[in-house]
Amino acid sequence: MNKILVVDDEKGVRHSFRKILGRCGYDVITAENGTEAVEKAGSENPDLVIMDVTMPGMDGLETLRRLKSGNHSLTVIMMTAYSTSERAITAMKYGAYDYLTKPFDNDALISLVRKAIMDGKMSTPVTFEGIDEEDGDRIIGRSPVMLNIFKKIGQVAETDVTVLLRGETGTGKELIARALYHHSRRVSRPFLPVNCAAIPENLLESEIFGHEKGAFTGADARRIGKFEQCDGGTMFLDEIGDMPLSLQAKLLRVLQDGCFQRLGGKELIRADVRIIAATNKDLETLRDRGEFRDDLYWRLNVVSITLPPLRERKDDIGDIVRYFIRKFNRELGKNVKGISPELLSEFHNYHWPGNVRELQSIIQRGMVLCQRDILSRDDCESFSQPDMRAAETGGDVRKMLSGAVDRILQAGGADIYREAVADFERLLIEKALQLNNNNQALTARMLGISRNTLKAKLERR
Repeated sequence: MNKILVVDDEKGVRHSFRKILGRCGYDVITAENGTEAVEKAGSENPDLVIMDVTMPGMDGLETLRRLKSGNHSLTVIMMTAYSTSERAITAMKYGAYDYLTKPFDNDALISLVRKAIMDGKMSTPVTFEGIDEEDGDRIIGRSPVMLNIFKKIGQVAETDVTVLLRGETGTGKELIARALYHHSRRVSRPFLPVNCAAIPENLLESEIFGHEKGAFTGADARRIGKFEQCDGGTMFLDEIGDMPLSLQAKLLRVLQDGCFQRLGGKELIRADVRIIAATNKDLETLRDRGEFRDDLYWRLNVVSITLPPLRERKDDIGDIVRYFIRKFNRELGKNVKGISPELLSEFHNYHWPGNVRELQSIIQRGMVLCQRDILSRDDCESFSQPDMRAAETGGDVRKMLSGAVDRILQAGGADIYREAVADFERLLIEKALQLNNNNQALTARMLGISRNTLKAKLERR
């Protein structure tokens, strides 16, 4: 009979676990605090520990650390009513198996217990960002997909592997990158973000690798690039899909052997830098088109973390809203206590094309205008376009393209796919340029691509 140690300071919780798991044939022993848990784990040798994070005296995270230091293979599931990413990541770093958020479904609990005991041991840290914590942007979410992301952060943060973050604009890729850095061994060294889409192509190489005096017109002195500044630290390469091919080759060399040269220089420079890259592009498609190096793709894609759009984790919206209200109360000197049920309902029905970043902007703007202690629909006048409207738009586009696709398929041809995609892209760019009076900056923004990417596509026409 498998033995399970349940640790919680609430008597009712311990009784519930004893009843639920006892019916499944498990031998359940209990402890009401961390000190007692460490003692019983040593004397009873349980197969599994299920433990609350928040307990008086020695909390769950410290108890977990002590349990794992005494028995590294001990399987521990953490549980809490207040899921925070910081706690989840820390729990996974300390070697927790998984993370339960109260209240939980009994069937899901039993399934997890069976799997945990069967697996025996598995490292995974989990938590979600606390609303009551200090100032600063936070990762908010208690949905299963976000808890899995927190677990993965805890698993890979202390390694030096390259991490590729994927997701739409506004999903929080830089926050995840900073969480990886914060929980890494390099936290005492620099963290330097570089946006590959925001810096003009002719300046990006100098920004990253530096340049020598006279390397190009205007290079009046030597400049140290981000890689040298970041030696021993972590570099976050945002919008990596927009990096020019010529620069991709130089980046690949750094990833392979840690060596590079400044622009216009001959000296071989070494730098120990961990790379975290991010993109909202489909790198596989770019690779197939020859717009992204295959060898660099595999170098970057060691560990991949995909951030879901907000519309796919709407259970988190309430927590995110409460977090932003607290954040902007501090920044704006307000005392908004919450959000009206009507507005929250609209938030849940909205498509969120701009993801968490859009929600943050709406809450901030609404709180500036809010004259009461409840944020309401009247405070968020620019909020519009629900899911239904987005779905209808997508349906209209599919109807318009359907006939053209039929004709293309009937015509056939060896290169039918490549030619069709190229023709559609060409037509899309031409129409967008017409609508924006040939303004490339506005066109790139309309199409959701960088200006450098647009210029490259125009040159290939």
